[in-house]
Amino acid sequence: MAAVIDRSTLLSDVASILEVDVQELDDDTNLLDAGLDSIRLMSLVEKWKSDGVDNVDFLELAADPVVGSWVSIVVPA
Repeated sequence: MAAVIDRSTLLSDVASILEVDVQELDDDTNLLDAGLDSIRLMSLVEKWKSDGVDNVDFLELAADPVVGSWVSIVVPA
């Protein structure tokens, strides 16, 4: 069975890789504007995949780099 990620973990991981406070992120935050680049995105995807989360896709996340979109893509409803 694949692991799942929750909203809190997603936000924490993103904040960590961007070196910002998690409170600086909300559903409308554009992660490219916040400093996310392709290397950091790949690092997040690889981290989540190594944690057993299989519903993460680099291209899908890169196509819509907004926190709320990522939550709807990665966090199970």
